[in-house]
Formats: sequence, structure tokens, C-alpha cells
Amino acid sequence: MVKKVAILANGGDVSGFNAVIRGIMRTAQENKIECYGYLDGYRGLVKNEYIRLDGNPIASGIIAKGGSIIGSSTNAIVFHYKVEHEDGTVTYEDLSDQCVQNVKDAGFDCVFTLGGDSTQKSARDLFLKGINTIGVPKTIDNDVACTDITFGYNTAVSVATEAIDRLHTTAETHNRIMVLEVMGRYAGWIALESAISGGADIALIPEIPYDLKYAAEAIKRRQARGKNFSIVVVSEGAAPKNGEGATHLEEGLDAAAGISVKFGGIGAKVAKELENLTGLESRCTVLGYMQRGGTPTAYDRVLSTKYGAKAMELAMEGKFGVLTVLQNGKLSSVPLEEVVGDNKELGAVQGGTDTSNVRLVTEDDDLLKTARNIGICLGDK
Repeated sequence: MVKKVAILANGGDVSGFNAVIRGIMRTAQENKIECYGYLDGYRGLVKNEYIRLDGNPIASGIIAKGGSIIGSSTNAIVFHYKVEHEDGTVTYEDLSDQCVQNVKDAGFDCVFTLGGDSTQKSARDLFLKGINTIGVPKTIDNDVACTDITFGYNTAVSVATEAIDRLHTTAETHNRIMVLEVMGRYAGWIALESAISGGADIALIPEIPYDLKYAAEAIKRRQARGKNFSIVVVSEGAAPKNGEGATHLEEGLDAAAGISVKFGGIGAKVAKELENLTGLESRCTVLGYMQRGGTPTAYDRVLSTKYGAKAMELAMEGKFGVLTVLQNGKLSSVPLEEVVGDNKELGAVQGGTDTSNVRLVTEDDDLLKTARNIGICLGDK
């Protein structure tokens, strides 16, 4: 019997975190189950810091609130945790046994892990070490394996679409190429869907290495029809054929932790090259963290609530070591073993590896087919 559960939110924030927390908490309340939240994701699990959620004013009226009321952590990997010592030295240590003991001492029958690829890799590894975990797929990139959609994605696409709408008027007024760089490290779902919904002319995504001569030709064909402006949407992880994407070292990230590379900057490179190829003035807008924050869409509120309620339902059924998923319009679950793909080694590596089971845009996907059918140039022909 499940009597006491905990939630942790991990990774970059998304709109919908709080709606999932509410869905879990409300379902727990209806079944007289105590519900707690670890503070700041896996960092709170390491430090054994958590709060009671059911009956707590902090958890009231949160369905429309962005971010996470219990915080979230990035780059907090319990199997390779950064420890700063009093003498100023830094080591990376496996604190997973400490986490297991913390959960046992607290008496939690299940820990819900709200997060993406790396979060669910840790959830799988902790499950193998004795913690009952149930994952809920979160990321605006929409690239978690085994599910049709992640919570937070719809809101990000909506924000990107609004940005494209606004860029259209400037582009048309000044006869410019307007490039919008959106998130999407390995998967181009945001760029592709927002390009379709926003009426963009070109979409460059990580799955399809691009040659800007094709994009330039598409822009020139528009010019021949009297349209002296174009809208280009670029995923941050997009890269040219026989080339590399744009990355930079973000201040505060530690190369020793394997997290020193951050995607970004490809939009500016694309804008400059397209200006040289077409002679049209080009400008780049980087949407950045605007995609993550703020009020979730109605779709994400409902999806997140469904995910949360289903996750709690799975816990009451004793189904652990799984990810809550939406497949073909139906809520279900899959083993975390399937979610991590070939990235099986316990604790050694996290997400974002060559062996990770990331959900990518494929040539036979209806979204990609639609983009091609309506004439969006993908930079490959």
C-alpha cells in the first residue's frame, strides 16, 4: 500500500511543472496519501530537503503558475555529484547510496521524477538501487523517448509562434530576412511546428544538416514573386552539412562534470550567411528562456494534470520503474529501461549521449511531410 510519496522536479524549468505537481498531489489527497516535494530536484534528494505539499498554502492555486513551486536543479547528477570542500577543492562523488537511504529514512513509498532524458536516466538507475520511481516526461524540446508529447512543449511552441507573428511585420516593413533561433539541442520539434503555425518560409533542424544555398534559392524565388522578406526558424542544435553547430562555454558550467558545452549562436551565423548570399538585410532574434517561462497553455495544463493523475494511479497500482506516457492519444506507461535505450551503464553516464534513446524528427513524420508539402525549405534541397 502506498501511503507516502514525494515529487522532484529536475532540469530546466517548463510551464506545466506545477500542474503536474498539482495532479499528483490532488490524486494523492483523494486517496488519503501524504504528498511531499523534494526541494530543487535531485539536489534536494542528496541534501534530504523536502516539504509537505498537501494542505500547504504554497501548493494552492498553482495550475496556471509557471516554474516549479519546489524548485528544480540542473546538472545535479547524484551518481556524479559536485562536492565543494572546505579547502576549496572540488570532487565528483557517487552519492546515490546516500539518496537511497534518505528516501528509506523518510518513508517514501514512491518518488516521482519530473524531467527529461537525464532525469529519467537517473530515475532508472535509482530504481535499480531500490527506490520506487515513476517518471513524468518533461522538456520543451519534446525529445523524451516512448511518448508522443512532453509537458511544456505546447507552451514553448505557442511562444515561438507568437514571436514569428511579431517578426513578420518587421520583416515585411523593412524588406528583411528575420531569423528566429529557438531551443532544440538534438530535436527540431519546436522549430518545425512553430514554422508551420507561424507561416515561416525556412526551418533548419538538427536532424537535417543544411546547405544555405538551398535556403537562399528559396528566398530568391520569393523575391521573384514580389516578396522581399522571409522568416527563418532555426533550432539551436542545427548544423550545416559537413560542419558543426554553434556552441559556447557557459560561465559557471564545469568541464569536469561533462556539461561544459551549451548550444547557441547558430541563428546569428545563419543570418549573416543568408545576407551574403541574398543581398537582403538580415537580423537574428534568439528567443532563449522566453520559451520556458510564464503561464502554461490550456493544452499543457490539461496534459500536465493528466500526467500527474496517471502517475499517482500507477503508484497505487504498484507499477514502479516506469515512465508515464501518452501514446496514440492514450495514457499508459513504459519501463524506464526502454526510455534509456542503450544508455544502460549504471550511473556512469546521463542523458544526451550517442546511446540515449532520444525522440527525433523522422522523414516519415506527418509534421515533416506537412512542412515539405506546403513549401517550407528545410535546407536540404
